[in-house]
Amino acid sequence: MLEVLGLERHTEAVYRGMLADRTGGVAELARHLGLSESQVRDALDRLVDLGLLTPSREHTGGLRAVSPEAGLERLLRRQEEDLARRQRELALSKAAAARAVAEYADLRPNTETDGAERLVGLDAIQSRLEALTEELRGECLSIMPGGAQSQASLDASRPLDEKAMARGVEMCALYQDSVRNDSATLAYAQWTTEHGGQVRTSPVLPPRLLIFDRETAVVPIDPANSRLGALCTRSPGIVAALVTLFEQTWQAAVPLGAIPQQAPRDGITPGEQELLKLLASGMTDEAAGKRLGLSLRTVRRQMSSLMERLNATSRFEAGLKAAQRGWL
Repeated sequence: MLEVLGLERHTEAVYRGMLADRTGGVAELARHLGLSESQVRDALDRLVDLGLLTPSREHTGGLRAVSPEAGLERLLRRQEEDLARRQRELALSKAAAARAVAEYADLRPNTETDGAERLVGLDAIQSRLEALTEELRGECLSIMPGGAQSQASLDASRPLDEKAMARGVEMCALYQDSVRNDSATLAYAQWTTEHGGQVRTSPVLPPRLLIFDRETAVVPIDPANSRLGALCTRSPGIVAALVTLFEQTWQAAVPLGAIPQQAPRDGITPGEQELLKLLASGMTDEAAGKRLGLSLRTVRRQMSSLMERLNATSRFEAGLKAAQRGWL
């Protein structure tokens, strides 16, 4: 139940055991919980690190369990601080990667220069992806923003992914949460997991990205202008920045099989919070929907629901009340 807060199953069981009985020793607690003494000791160390156990004032050398109200609130604050730190790091990585990629916008199309090639046209991009997939040895990392993917893109990717996974290549793919609303893309993501791949989703994603064996990356030169084409690069500096960008986004995402974490204590989901942030920054409904991979109708429906929950009669009032609740 508390895995989302960093407590593994055994650790949570030991915490519950300590809350119920503070006097028993390690051996007694292990027998009661059906765990080994080693597992109990590891869990106790973990609980001390998390601040859920503190030294007892009554029993020298003993530990006492911190109340769930205080202890779990502390864990939530720690997660919020960690998330804020990762978001800052993610923003820096995005900016660094974008600057590096932009430097290659003037390369002559479809001609490799110093380990970098500007690919222009769907045929050139598909040919390069086919060659890179054939060369794959261990891992492919991908970010697929925009929610629903085109059927042509899915059809082109399936045979490449199938061959790679059959060779034991690890596939890690990131989609937007809104992919759950598109049956074709959702089916493809589920097919990926059934064949051994890993898929996670996030409300907002960086631009499209493919990384092959952490050695070669393919990214759009300008996500807002597809005519500039894609950059295929083996530059260690750029690839390393893009790998960091992927890993930071991956850590904040949730597995495909999990329901995106709701936030009953705040009354807002992560996706709704992202929508509010985008609209508050001045984006139109249409632009915010494109960023989140949502239709215009869905954006307006979500905003209507949020205004109703906030008891707001205008979007301006909704923004003020959302800020007062700490949603923005």
